[in-house]
Amino acid sequence: MTIAPPTSPENVLPPGSPGRRLLGVELLIVLGLSLGASGIYAVISFADSLTRHLALSQQVAPLNSSAAPGRPWVDLGYQLYYIGRGLMPVALVGYLLIREGSNLRVLGFDLRHKLADLGRGAAVAAVIGGSGLALYLGSRAAGANLTVVPSGLPDVWWRIPVLIGSACQNAVLEEVVVLGYLIRRLEQRGWGWPAVVLTSSLLRGSYHLYQGVGGLVGNMVMGAIFCLLYRRWGRVMPLAVAHALIDTTAFVGYALLAGHVSWLPTG
Repeated sequence: MTIAPPTSPENVLPPGSPGRRLLGVELLIVLGLSLGASGIYAVISFADSLTRHLALSQQVAPLNSSAAPGRPWVDLGYQLYYIGRGLMPVALVGYLLIREGSNLRVLGFDLRHKLADLGRGAAVAAVIGGSGLALYLGSRAAGANLTVVPSGLPDVWWRIPVLIGSACQNAVLEEVVVLGYLIRRLEQRGWGWPAVVLTSSLLRGSYHLYQGVGGLVGNMVMGAIFCLLYRRWGRVMPLAVAHALIDTTAFVGYALLAGHVSWLPTG
């Protein structure tokens, strides 16, 4: 089965749909409620880090932190809430696509090609994951990156499942919104492919800037690669799989290895 690329006529505005201006407003609202707001926060956070009297590499960027230390059941409730809340922009995108007369399948976010998506995703994760770790370690050694702590959760039975859930939530949110939905809306507004790739990549890099220059550059490169692969495959799903595998390896790997290997910075 041949899958239509995201730059196909499927991205042409159907009759009766909102005009380009309203689609632009819609896009700004979706981003303002999700990763666009995260980008603004990350820029402020990085400015805060730069103006402290402490080297970037000596500062910590925590992920998946405990919300109720010493109270694991309350903490679990918070973690599940964060995961569910993080998926709401995806639900909003799905609703807006249905209003348009389409659905998330037009972005290739479905289970029609499970094995192919899994294989492609695993291959992409293997290539990008290793190079991303090398870039992080190099940029931190150069003093351009904070020390990222992927897990601050207590060592309880639900830690690993929650870390995997958080990784999957990140993957679905970012790839549906920043890859599928953003590209679709920008092309419907008449943007050319180079401008689309640049915008998607800059947005992806922006909300990782709180980690430092390495987080910005690495995710911009990843964003450009993901755009090209999305254009080739016409599906978000294999890239969501790749992202989920990368984050799961980072989150769970850190939780299991921190303090046990010398090469992994722990802050």
